[in-house]
Amino acid sequence: MGPQILKKFYSCTIESILTGCITAWYGNCLASDRKALQRVVRTAQYITGAKLPAIQDLYTRRCQRKALKIVKESSHPSHRLFSLLPHGKRYRSAKSSGEDTTKGFFQELVSVLLSYVCKSFRRSSKVLDFHHPHQLREGLEGFSLDLPDQPENLEQLLVDCRDTLKYGVKTGHPRFFNQLSSGLDVIGLAGEWLTSTANTNMFTYEVSPVFILMEEVLLRKMQEIVGWSEEEGDGVFCPGGTMSNLYSVLLARYHFFPEVKTKGMTALPRLILFTSAHSHYSVKKSAAVLGIGSENVVVVKCDDRGKMIPAELESSIITAKDQGCVPFYVNATAGTTVYGAFDPLNAIADICESHGLWLHVDAAWGGGLLMSKRHRVKLQGIERAWSVTWNPHKMMGAPLQCSAILVKKRGLLQDCNQLCAEYLFQTDKHYDTSYDTGDKTIQCGRHVDVFKLWLMWKAKGSEGFESQVNKCLENAEHLFDKIKQRPDFELVFKSKPEHSNVCFWYIPPSLRKMPPGPERNRRLHEVAPKIKAKMMEQGMAMIGYQPLGDKVNFFRCVFSNPATQTEDVDYLLEEIACLGHDICIRIETNL
Repeated sequence: MGPQILKKFYSCTIESILTGCITAWYGNCLASDRKALQRVVRTAQYITGAKLPAIQDLYTRRCQRKALKIVKESSHPSHRLFSLLPHGKRYRSAKSSGEDTTKGFFQELVSVLLSYVCKSFRRSSKVLDFHHPHQLREGLEGFSLDLPDQPENLEQLLVDCRDTLKYGVKTGHPRFFNQLSSGLDVIGLAGEWLTSTANTNMFTYEVSPVFILMEEVLLRKMQEIVGWSEEEGDGVFCPGGTMSNLYSVLLARYHFFPEVKTKGMTALPRLILFTSAHSHYSVKKSAAVLGIGSENVVVVKCDDRGKMIPAELESSIITAKDQGCVPFYVNATAGTTVYGAFDPLNAIADICESHGLWLHVDAAWGGGLLMSKRHRVKLQGIERAWSVTWNPHKMMGAPLQCSAILVKKRGLLQDCNQLCAEYLFQTDKHYDTSYDTGDKTIQCGRHVDVFKLWLMWKAKGSEGFESQVNKCLENAEHLFDKIKQRPDFELVFKSKPEHSNVCFWYIPPSLRKMPPGPERNRRLHEVAPKIKAKMMEQGMAMIGYQPLGDKVNFFRCVFSNPATQTEDVDYLLEEIACLGHDICIRIETNL
């Protein structure tokens, strides 16, 4: 074989190697891989005695041919090889292939998202890659939050998408225990994608026919599960439990004092509402937003388990009346945020009926237990409520946000909120305008939150949701039982958890034999924040902590992610114990 033929042979061989991998791989390959290719070139040069093209030259030639092929096929001009073409040819391709460009971008983005979903379920991956705000703001590894004057190319947008996910928190990770809403339901995710693609608005049937009907079906199903009759029930999906609770106060006030809609609070007496010491802060916020005033929210005492004490409620109502105030509303909680406690609904309903007050049940967290035959008894009496908040994005695992306000009295939402904007809610439309539901909300534009839940319900059925809820509470019982057996942990309360909340302290060795008192509390108060800080730096798990009343900082572990297994619960305890032992030794050394 002659030198020229041999040279051509090795050139083709090397280029063949590059052909198979270089366009997708060379730019990101390891240095060791590039050196291996260079050795092939040097060997060929030694055999032939002739200088061969450099690897980079071969790479560029191959890329140019590939780029020309892309142009010929009218593929997307955002391809990384496109930059190798002359500007004119690039422009002609861009002009003729806008749709393909968009399609290619979305296909690559879907790959990015699917990769993220897989990582979210992988226990070997981190829950988060934590950086302080100033680090993210200043930019990390080329990730910039600054907005440019000139448009970025689609390749850069894909990089930005990857970085956004990289530096975020994987709330679907089996070891994310930090929030009441966790998990990543792939059916719900598909529903959210479709919803965003449809990009419509939930105010009239004419622009959202299918979703309006889905909302009606879902609300009716949820009302049946609560226990209301076919003649009862109304509601809307709204942005979160706080808004749902605000609706309940708004409706209660209008029910008793309809003149408030036109005359405002000046026409009303001093109104008082009641909620428990362990209730969600949104009740006070609602009073502030609606002009009632947070000082007119009476906080009712709870027992050690976090349940409202009915006798204290009645005493507070009588006191308010004696002071010349007008009680009108009681909020009972089914599943408190920290302890997961359930207020005694029947006893509270009796008091409300006796005094003629509106009973609202905030079941944002606990409403999911209605799906379980085993656990729905904890909400016994909820059917007596005038309104109910229920967040399927919590225990039912729907993607955020997915929250409903359910109202027993039909037509009240419409009467309270309707203003008949003629550019939207004409009465002479060619269809049944009772399906133009937008005027019974306090919003105009309203996001479609129903489809993802509807699709999940179709995929799981009611029985699937029941199994999911039961599993979450079984995980809580497993953690509770494990903690009871360990000397390095202490439960905040000794009784079995009612919900999937488990509250506990990690007890450092130096505090295990120390008697209760201010010094022990002071030192114990420092433990949970330091453990969490270290846990977030390592990124392998995430859990919340807080003080409550006279109790110093303690961990609150909540289970709403069906992907979490008992092995993840065991891992969490060992991780806290390991980090706590390490950190607390340093704390004690510095005392």
